[in-house]
Amino acid sequence: MAKRADGGRGEAGPAKRADGGRGQAGPAKRADARRNYERLLVAAGQAFAEHGADDVSLEEIARRAGVGIGTLYRHFPSRQALLEAVYADQVEGLEVLAGKLLTAESPGDAVAEWLHALVTFGRTKRSLSAALVEMIGRDSELLSACGATLRRCSTAVVQRAQDAGVVRADVQGTDLLRLTHGLILASDAGAGEAGQTERMLRLVIDGLLTGGSAEPAS
Repeated sequence: MAKRADGGRGEAGPAKRADGGRGQAGPAKRADARRNYERLLVAAGQAFAEHGADDVSLEEIARRAGVGIGTLYRHFPSRQALLEAVYADQVEGLEVLAGKLLTAESPGDAVAEWLHALVTFGRTKRSLSAALVEMIGRDSELLSACGATLRRCSTAVVQRAQDAGVVRADVQGTDLLRLTHGLILASDAGAGEAGQTERMLRLVIDGLLTGGSAEPAS
């Protein structure tokens, strides 16, 4: 396991800043701070997906983002703060995607794209949510709010497709969340088989639709 910059205890690192680096003077510096914040979120999300939330040092995340460790700590004063920000950011991204899918031309294709997005999210979420549960508890405000957002978005995407007659009437939005979770567990158990996750996802999608197949997500 890689050594954590904070020793794994979640305590504050050097240069703790409650404003996440946004209190710097001047528009140019604020814009630069925002870019660094976004780069750190992306780098952390990728690193967690590849190696797990517990096995990546904060120094490695800073290196990937192209910033110094001091910059990371100005935005995220503890490992917990970084984990929470990455998780919330990814859920917010899914919420934005769901909003776009609710106006997509094909409700059936929208369901397929939503399932693909949930699988992608789920691969990062597994280790990330486990680490957060250990740190802040399953019933924490963050995890409860994010869970409610995912359930609401899934329900809305499914309901629109059902109203259009392209998804089975007995399907619930929460079914999609459980199906993708189970699919990830199954595909991980057979890791190394090329294309297995996509094949199983196609089976799930075809089982949800009332007739025909949705176009594969790009």
